[in-house]
Amino acid sequence: MARSDEAEFWFNAVYSAVQEIPPGKVTSYGQIALLLGYPQRPRQVGVCLKHLPSDPGEYFNSTNVPWQRVINAKGMISHREPGSAERQAEALREEGVEVETDAMGEFYVDFGRFGWFPSVLPSEEMENEVNG
Repeated sequence: MARSDEAEFWFNAVYSAVQEIPPGKVTSYGQIALLLGYPQRPRQVGVCLKHLPSDPGEYFNSTNVPWQRVINAKGMISHREPGSAERQAEALREEGVEVETDAMGEFYVDFGRFGWFPSVLPSEEMENEVNG
């Protein structure tokens, strides 16, 4: 199903913002929504990442958008489908992020050590410096 122009803009904005998360860092769905000016849309950020194309022929895809760096506000990796949380935890560990597993088998990351919560996106900060 084709997306509306507004939906396409939102998906692209989310993917662009996620590309700015540095390796070895994580942030929350809510932080991405906040950085994009829509703090009430963390679930929509998750929807965008759920539908991130895996086809490397697509402009934004799972090889150039570090989807694994976005977790929930509790510092937990959200389950989407069987094995997805394990894959995300492994991708983060490959970047040097320590992922803990609790007694219930949930995966957690310490935001105090690995969190990325800027007040503006680095690309906007640079743009403001150039135009300011």
